[in-house]
Amino acid sequence: MQAVDASKNLASDPRNREVVFPEWRDPQRGNLETPVNSSPLIKWFISNLPAYRPGLTPFRRGLEVGMAHGYWVFGPFAKLGPLRDTPNANLAGLLSTLGFVVLMTGVISLYAASNPPEPSVTVTAPNPPNAFKSGEGWNGFASAFLIGGIGGAVVAYFLTSNLSLIQGLFG
Repeated sequence: MQAVDASKNLASDPRNREVVFPEWRDPQRGNLETPVNSSPLIKWFISNLPAYRPGLTPFRRGLEVGMAHGYWVFGPFAKLGPLRDTPNANLAGLLSTLGFVVLMTGVISLYAASNPPEPSVTVTAPNPPNAFKSGEGWNGFASAFLIGGIGGAVVAYFLTSNLSLIQGLFG
């Protein structure tokens, strides 16, 4: 087996230069175009996320992101938390998720108050929304994140708590 020379620079390998380039072929930019971040599939996926989808208000963006986070964060808190084997596991998961959503709303609000930088144009996100260029847009996002996060957590709680009833309706 041949020993690998640790001093060999991976960037000097001609095979790496075939697929990895400086962003927009400008070596002054601090980003790279790779087959992953510049592929049409990844660009389509990223541009359809609520943060980058064109035509949405900051409130709608925050509502969608909050609902998703409230819904999926409930599961780990309820099923992997310290009360997972107790009758109150789902309630503990709901309360933990609500606390998490409130904390994250506070973090987003603090970020909005700190005069956030404008979103940058990248290979993956060529059209960042104007909603995140001001603190007002971020505050609208934060308030909707709170509402959506609480709603998503409550829906997950009711679905999990009434799973046997739902299975009885469909099974």
